[in-house]
Amino acid sequence: MAVTVLLYYFLLANLAAVAVAAPADHEVISLPGLPKQPAFKHYSGYLNVANGKHLHYWLVESQNSPASDPVVLWLNGGPGCSSLDGLLTEHGPFLIEDDGVTLRPNPNSWNKIANMLYLESPPGVGFSYSDDGDYATNDTEVSLLNYLALKEFFRLYPELSANGLFLTGESYAGIYVPTLAERVMEDDVLRLQGVAVGNGMSSYELNDNSLVYFAYYHGLLGSDLWSRLQAGCCRDAPCDFHRNPDPGCSAALADVQDVIYNSGLNVYNLYAPCPGGAPRRFSVEGGQMVLRDLGHFFIHHVETQMWKKKLLGLVSRGTPVRLEPACTNSTPATHFLNDPYVRRALHISDAAPRWSICSSEVYLNYGRLYPDVKKQYLKLLSALKYRVLVYNGDVDMACNYMGDEWFVESLNQQVQVNRRPWLYEDEAGRQVGGFVKEFDNLVFLTVKGSGHMVPTDKAAAAFAVFSRFIAKKPF
Repeated sequence: MAVTVLLYYFLLANLAAVAVAAPADHEVISLPGLPKQPAFKHYSGYLNVANGKHLHYWLVESQNSPASDPVVLWLNGGPGCSSLDGLLTEHGPFLIEDDGVTLRPNPNSWNKIANMLYLESPPGVGFSYSDDGDYATNDTEVSLLNYLALKEFFRLYPELSANGLFLTGESYAGIYVPTLAERVMEDDVLRLQGVAVGNGMSSYELNDNSLVYFAYYHGLLGSDLWSRLQAGCCRDAPCDFHRNPDPGCSAALADVQDVIYNSGLNVYNLYAPCPGGAPRRFSVEGGQMVLRDLGHFFIHHVETQMWKKKLLGLVSRGTPVRLEPACTNSTPATHFLNDPYVRRALHISDAAPRWSICSSEVYLNYGRLYPDVKKQYLKLLSALKYRVLVYNGDVDMACNYMGDEWFVESLNQQVQVNRRPWLYEDEAGRQVGGFVKEFDNLVFLTVKGSGHMVPTDKAAAAFAVFSRFIAKKPF
């Protein structure tokens, strides 16, 4: 849909709207699965934006001071994956148990210090939907829809409009967050304070080039394959593993992809086991195709193009597709969120689809328009007033720490504190959390021993990082 049409619908809706307090009919009164209902309030409903598009949100009020604590938007990635995964398995106030029925309290919940807004975006993801059932979209439209959703959110919750606003997320939110921030920073009504991205896709080129080094340094490739990569991909300095036409390079990179995708490794945490056993990139199970690749690696190479052509061929023949990120277990959350009593408690529309962790329809019809987000980061940093955090679990291969570190270095910001260990407290005492390098208004930080989902793997360390970032305290 054209941007001007979306804006027209939004402005028309705003002219007719009257600001009211938090919508009482969105409050979650009794959520199944909890041993007792929480002391803080939480709300679930829809942000209706532009031409019949309905984005589901879940707002969890701060346990500290909801009237003054910041509003923190959280977006999971994909493209096409649900932010309720972040709520129920990463940093929400209650986490899903393996039985798919019971919720347990999270001692490291991020809503201890912030009003957490989990948004399922774009339409077609999770419980979000569009009246016309058209879920083809792209980076530019998603950033606009997310901006309109924020405007609608603060119309529904005017009491929070004076609070600081942070935009956060992980994985493909590396694209979502800075492209959204570029719009939000132009709106003086929205009180943007900063952005934070965990294990984000910041640059396809840097992610590809760094991944090969990451794999070699972690003992995955072996000396023979490394020699072939050097011979085929490194005739000119630096090595180009991203878009190299040399046949020898392509052949070597096909073997790299085979190691990463097909050897049984957990792409989201190199040292963690793989729930459900060693994954395959895609398989046909019971007449349904299960896709386990979110397509971030080597998108220009022959192997990737052949795989994409085969995938689209199966889809065109009517084979149903389920998108399930490799080595993740979404069964408990899927069971919980599709319980009719849970859907009723969360005020889910009857028109909303059955919840799944990722939408194959959104993913397969998504237009990736940004090869990197350098321009957006430089625009944020040039304003000299926003806090920017890029953090990475250091054993993730999907969006590895080296690529994001190289990306941050490419922004050429003034160094304030050279790379050093950062520390935090857990039940065992003071620990090294990882390494940090600080620039003007920009921090790059690693979390030691964590994979792609940092709050899941290293909950106490993630909460320490989040707390210091929100409070503008040193790392």
